[in-house]
Amino acid sequence: MPLFERDTEIYRDRDALREDYQPEELVGRDEELRTFQAALQPVINGEQPNNIFLYGKTGVGKTAASRYLLGHLREDASHYDDIHLTVVFLNCDGLTSSYQIATRLVNEFRSESNQISTTGYPLGSVYEMLWQELDECGGTIIIVLDEIDHVNDDSILYQLPRARANGNLDVAKVGLIGISNDFSFRDDLSPKVKSSLCEQEIHFPAYNAKNLRAILEQRAKVAFREGVLADEVIPLCAAYGAKDAGDARQSIDLLMKAGDLARDDDTDRIQEEHVKRGRRALERGRIKEGINGLTEHGHLVLYSLLTLELEDETPIRSRDVRPRYTRFTELANRDPLVPRRMRDHLSELAMLGIVSVTERNEGRRGGTYREYALDMDVSLIISAMRDTIELVGVHETVEPYLEGDKASTLDDFI
Repeated sequence: MPLFERDTEIYRDRDALREDYQPEELVGRDEELRTFQAALQPVINGEQPNNIFLYGKTGVGKTAASRYLLGHLREDASHYDDIHLTVVFLNCDGLTSSYQIATRLVNEFRSESNQISTTGYPLGSVYEMLWQELDECGGTIIIVLDEIDHVNDDSILYQLPRARANGNLDVAKVGLIGISNDFSFRDDLSPKVKSSLCEQEIHFPAYNAKNLRAILEQRAKVAFREGVLADEVIPLCAAYGAKDAGDARQSIDLLMKAGDLARDDDTDRIQEEHVKRGRRALERGRIKEGINGLTEHGHLVLYSLLTLELEDETPIRSRDVRPRYTRFTELANRDPLVPRRMRDHLSELAMLGIVSVTERNEGRRGGTYREYALDMDVSLIISAMRDTIELVGVHETVEPYLEGDKASTLDDFI
């Protein structure tokens, strides 16, 4: 008898729930797709493409919409003899400088035998190579820089949109699409970059429960066998997703986790309890992964916000988080970061979904500012921060979570 046999009771096509699955139609993003499509129309007209900036939280469809529309754009452009369209997708995760992005782009257009090193060239020389490759490619070139907020300098974001106007390109017509999960990234761009990169801005708001339900129903028809989902499963996954910052990816992952748990239980039906167990497991893993990836100062900022949350001081401005953060750096025998760098860590926590951000506008007198609050289960956060708590010391607000029954519960998460 074989050790492994195909399990066909639950899934018809589990891959339809994976991140790289591209549905035939995008649901819940009609308005954004219309705006995006209009911004891409100059390509079909044979005109200089627009530079487009997409922003919104993780999992709200920015990358999916880009791949969907650019796939259709490539197909439709192929019907016109006078349009030669090239699309390059580059994820900037792990790329922190314009130099790294420029060298990666040069290599995208070169054969494997003619790649350049990622170090050792002056930035100006790399740009010269990039302009040469782009002109040799010719036609219309759309460059998509996903997770653009990872880049610490904005040289490439100025050079690419203005390459033709500055006389660096003679043949190629280049359009840049920047995608960011960080709302504040756009605000920190220099005025000259903002005026060119953000020629056309499209904001992707969080999905609501109705949007998420439509997305899950679309995926479920492909992924699962008929009749395996209990009636409450999709509405519950959608409700959790709407609560968790409207993230479609989290809702889809939860649906897949529930399916996997049902399969592990050797049952032929996915029930509400599978969703609840799946959510707890995914949330625990997501918090631990996100927190473990933070720098030491990121942990100190989070610990500061955590204790303020437990004192009912949130939502709170970054300037009011700073005294607690400064105190914790002293206890940890570390030098505090400048206010802007501390705010960068708050933005990173928001991007990870651990912290929620609320925009406030007090008019002329008060101006615009952001307030922060925890957006995750306190017990799970504390369980992932044991090293930081030991380094700084146990704050009085945290003590109840490290005693008695709660302590043993926390140990289950570690």
